Amino acid sequence: MTNPRRQINLLFAIQLISMGAMEMSGPFWPVHLRVLTPSDDLFTFASIAVYVGPMLGIMLTSTFWGRMGDRFGHKAMMMRALLGLAITQFALAFAGDVWLVLVLRFLQGACAGYIAPAQAYGVCIENPARRAKLFAFLQVSTNFGSLIGALVGGVILDHATFFWINFSAAILCSGSFAAVWMLLPSVSPTPRRDRSSKRARSAKKAKAKDIFRSPQVILILAVLGVLLLARLITQAPFSMYVLTILGAENWMVGLCYGVLALGFISSASLWARYFEGRAARDVLLGVCAVIAGCVVVTLVAGATRSIFVFTAMYFVWGALLGATTPILTSLVSRSVNDQKQGHVLGLTQSTAQFSSIAGIALGGWFSQSAGLSNVYFLVASVYLCALVLAAFARYRADDVARPTHQLGE
Repeated sequence: MTNPRRQINLLFAIQLISMGAMEMSGPFWPVHLRVLTPSDDLFTFASIAVYVGPMLGIMLTSTFWGRMGDRFGHKAMMMRALLGLAITQFALAFAGDVWLVLVLRFLQGACAGYIAPAQAYGVCIENPARRAKLFAFLQVSTNFGSLIGALVGGVILDHATFFWINFSAAILCSGSFAAVWMLLPSVSPTPRRDRSSKRARSAKKAKAKDIFRSPQVILILAVLGVLLLARLITQAPFSMYVLTILGAENWMVGLCYGVLALGFISSASLWARYFEGRAARDVLLGVCAVIAGCVVVTLVAGATRSIFVFTAMYFVWGALLGATTPILTSLVSRSVNDQKQGHVLGLTQSTAQFSSIAGIALGGWFSQSAGLSNVYFLVASVYLCALVLAAFARYRADDVARPTHQLGE
């Protein structure tokens, strides 16, 4: 019998490699697009669209791919996503036109969407009581991949052309595809049981549909979305803020950016262990306290003019974020039955991408209209709205999300 721990560790490694491959080009697209664009206006548009395009593609297709995973298996959807990443990265390596690059980036998001099926696959093999740890573990993998991928991409760009970044990423995604195909067993997404009573099956399906549409799930998704929106507000103006407002050097920009991920990596597993086995109301109470901490941290980050205090706040902020997305995703997952995991996690991914797009757009507009110096005060205000929403979600929460069932039930 296959060891679930071995499968989870393989998921971690595959996600680290594939997400790291994608982040190799992440910070350097504007450098590449500057060469391809003849005008400043087109460059400005392309520099935003090259990041928003994949998010938009994932947002529009994640729920559909999640349903396909529930029907045909999440391993097949992981393979489909990795194959899509490999093909589009290979095409991007040879793309010499800015519009072709933008189309391929959109298709990359629409055809890929690896994270949601990987989470759904993990849910099928992990003990329900450990889902918070599972989501934290996989998100740590993504953050590690981001750190390592950006570093490797910079090294490649220092010694070769942008072509080799995308070509190397295509090779790594192809290897990840092969690893999923050969090393991970297929897991049935829908156990076939109790076929004798058609009425019982219909009642069970209706119940699952009601749970999926419950106000609790919608409220948790709304909290998750607002939290991600707040986090992404600083994405576009971040480098300019550190350089101009704090007067730091370029290497400090990269350090501050990486410190956020480092804080997340250091805390996510600890938060998951802390929240493990708790009822929804208790989890949401803890999330409210974490969001209040985010309000304080971002206010301090916006008020300080010391790069050292700012960097420390970014580490604390990252540590607090470890108790947000993985924990709330596990609550959503626990609120629906096992036959709807692909669907609800795909919807969660779509929510995350929509919120990310909205956050990037809001941050870019606000920094231009209200000034860079006020960006972090906007972040704190959005976190305050998330705190109110989380408090309301806790008030409406019940114990549906308590993980009382066991594997194989």
